[in-house]
Amino acid sequence: MSFRSTAAPALAAALALSLLTATDVTATAPSTASGATVLAAFHHQRLTWKSCVLGPQDTLGGELAQADAQCADVRVPLDYARPDGRTITVAITRIRATDTAHRVGSLLLNSGGPAGETLGDAPWIRRTMKDVGARYDIIGVDPRFVGRSTPLDCHWPTGSFFRSAGADRAGFDRMTAFARDLADRCRRHAADVLPYVTTRDTARDMDVIRAAVGERRISFLGYSYGSYLAQVYVTMFPGRTDRMVVDGVMDASRYSPRLLRGSETANRRALEHWASWAAARDATYGLGSTRRAVLAVVDHIQATAARRPLELGEFRMDEHLVAPLIMGGLSQDNDTAFGNLAQAVRGMRRAAEGGQVTPSPVLTEMLTLLLTGASSPYGSAQTAILCGDVPDSRDPEVYWHDVQRSRALDPLFGPATHNITPCAFWAPPRERPTTVTDDFPALLVNATGDPRDPYDGALLLHRKWRSSRLVTLRGADQHGVYGYGISLCADEAVNAYLATGRLPRQDVSCGRL
Repeated sequence: MSFRSTAAPALAAALALSLLTATDVTATAPSTASGATVLAAFHHQRLTWKSCVLGPQDTLGGELAQADAQCADVRVPLDYARPDGRTITVAITRIRATDTAHRVGSLLLNSGGPAGETLGDAPWIRRTMKDVGARYDIIGVDPRFVGRSTPLDCHWPTGSFFRSAGADRAGFDRMTAFARDLADRCRRHAADVLPYVTTRDTARDMDVIRAAVGERRISFLGYSYGSYLAQVYVTMFPGRTDRMVVDGVMDASRYSPRLLRGSETANRRALEHWASWAAARDATYGLGSTRRAVLAVVDHIQATAARRPLELGEFRMDEHLVAPLIMGGLSQDNDTAFGNLAQAVRGMRRAAEGGQVTPSPVLTEMLTLLLTGASSPYGSAQTAILCGDVPDSRDPEVYWHDVQRSRALDPLFGPATHNITPCAFWAPPRERPTTVTDDFPALLVNATGDPRDPYDGALLLHRKWRSSRLVTLRGADQHGVYGYGISLCADEAVNAYLATGRLPRQDVSCGRL
C-alpha cells in the first residue's frame, strides 16, 4: 500500500488471502460467439496516438513530450463477461524503440499501489535502461479507474483509509465508524463500477493493451503491488509474457485488504536505522544524540496524540495518524528521505510540546493526502481494488482481537497494520482470488530490509517459481531497487536480463552503490 509520491523515481514510495480455487481465463470469457467477436474487436482496435499535453499547466504532459512520448486511450469492457456492454478507457503512454534493428517488443510498466499512476514513469525507466531502452517500446499505463483513465471517485474526505486503531477500544470504534463511512460513500457514488475494479480485470486490460499495440507477447516491469498483478497476469494468460521483472516482491498468499500485515518487524528495523541516522545529526535536527533518545521522541509524539490532537499549521493530527506518517517516511533508505522524516518528526514534537508549527513541505503533502479529499480518487480506486480482490472478515471483533495481539508485539505499527478497513463493509468480491501458477522464469528484485514488501515474500515466491532468479540488495531498508540509484549492481543485472532475455545463471547478491 502506498502513499502517492510526486517525486520521481519514487514510484509510489509510501506507506501502505488465502488463496482459493482459481477462476481461469475461460471461466470469464464471453459466453456467446458474438461476445467473443466483440472482445476480438477490442484486441484489434486502432489506437490514436497524440500529444500527452493537456494544457499549458500540464507538467506531466510536458515531461512526457520532452521524452518524445505519445499518449492513447485504450477502450476496454467494463465487464469482460459482457463485452458488448458499457466500455471504459485505459490511458497509456509510449516511448517508441529507436534501435528498431534490434527491437525486442513492448515493456509495460506498473508502479504499484494498488492504484499507482504509471503514465509518467516511462521517461525515467527509459533512462535507467540505458542503451537497452532503445530496443523497447516502453509503455506506461494508468490502470482502470486510475489517473487519466476513466475515473472513480467516492468523494472521500481523505486520500487513504490507512489509520492506526489508536490506544484503546474507543479509538478502534472511531476507526470502525470511519471505515464504514468510507464504504458507504463508495456505494453511494460508484456502486455500478465497484465489482469491476479488480486486479483480474486490470490483467484483462493488460492483455487488450498487448494485442492493441500489436504484440504477441509483452514484457513487464512491476513494482510492489505490480508484482502481484504480474503473478495474476501470467496465471490468467499463459504464454503471453516475454521478459518479466518484479521489484519489491509481494507474496500472493499474503495479499489481502490489510496489505501491510507482517511488515511490522521490517518497519521497526527501518525506524531504528533512521533513528541512528538522526542521532548522528543531532546538531541539525535536535531529536537526540542516541538512537534510544530519538525513538523516545517518536513514543512521546504518539502518547501525546492519544491525549489530544496535535496542531500542525492548518491540520489537526490525532493518534490514528502518527504510525501512517512515520511509515510513510520509511520506504526510502537515503539521506534525503531520512532528512524529510527528521523534519517531520521535529515538527510533530514541537506540536506535542504545544508550540506553533509550520509543517515541512513533505509533511504538508502527507497531511493533505490524509486529511483532505484532494486525493479521494486515489484512495477510492486503491480501496476498491483491495476489497474487490480478496474478502476479509466482516466482524469488527476479529479486527479488534488482531489489533490487541499485534499491539503487544509492536505498539506503534501493529495497531495500524492490523486495523479494520472499509473492506469489512464492502460487498463480497465478484470473483474468487487467483491461485498463482506454480512456476514462471521471472527476475525478482528485493532489498533485505524492504519495509513494505518484506524480503521473505521474495524468498517465498522464488521457492515457488523454481525457474526464477532473485537479485538481492543487502543492507538497505529500501522499497524499490531498480532505477532508484541505490545499487548499480542490481540495475546492471536487470538491464542484462532485459537485453538478452537470459536470466542470470544463479541468484545475484548486490550491495549499495
